[in-house]
Amino acid sequence: MTGEVRYDTLIPNNVNLSSDRRLQRALEQWQPKFLDWWRGSGPSDFLDREVYLRTAIGVEAGNWAKFDFVRMPEYRWGILLAPQEDGRTIPFGQHKGEPVWQDVPGEYRSMLRRMIVIQGDTEPASVEQQRFLGHTAPSLYDMRNLFQVNVEEGRHLWAMVYLLHRYFGRDGREEADMLLQRTSGDADRPRILGAFNEQTPDWLSFFMFTSFTDRDGKMQLESLAQSGFDPLSRSCRFMLTEEGTICSWGKAVSNASWSGPAR
Repeated sequence: MTGEVRYDTLIPNNVNLSSDRRLQRALEQWQPKFLDWWRGSGPSDFLDREVYLRTAIGVEAGNWAKFDFVRMPEYRWGILLAPQEDGRTIPFGQHKGEPVWQDVPGEYRSMLRRMIVIQGDTEPASVEQQRFLGHTAPSLYDMRNLFQVNVEEGRHLWAMVYLLHRYFGRDGREEADMLLQRTSGDADRPRILGAFNEQTPDWLSFFMFTSFTDRDGKMQLESLAQSGFDPLSRSCRFMLTEEGTICSWGKAVSNASWSGPAR
């Protein structure tokens, strides 16, 4: 069960992380690796700048987020799942009508792990692709929204890493480490999906990405939100809440007339 979002812990969460000390320690050991990756692959040259960012403080409808100035490396990335729906059943397929799974069925373990890894791999990949765009933002409004996208992609990575650690044992922990070892466009360790190895050197490329590839990604999240594996469904349902508040900006900027970076 998810409860109140706790921000008085090292890793903010609403999954009662402190009740599983082994899982908590494993994620706390992964956190410094994530921060090292962010410092090396996050928005370039903006680590010490305060940015007006949204942080989720709940998962219920209504006042679920707050805004404040924060340095991006100090952003409170956490593990947030949408509320559990009582009586939820699998909505389609061979198991349609059966109660959703709270644990991973053995026969689908490999498939589910692969789906979660692929989704998780896209999150840091997009941050890497957009690393230098802050230097040529058309406006401060676009820059702030770019950084909002970046920190929330980081939180979505945390969502998938939690699932890997919590439900897939040693294999999951190894896969979580690999999510930080691959790099967009790297010749030896590229990202899994080809679209996330393409260069995004300018805002026109970014607008095209938000118009096509990223909208496809939203449909992928919509599909995963229907999963019979309930923790994955609840993770993606809350990710869609965050994605939805950015999509209007992405649509607006991709349709706008762009005349070059702000002076």
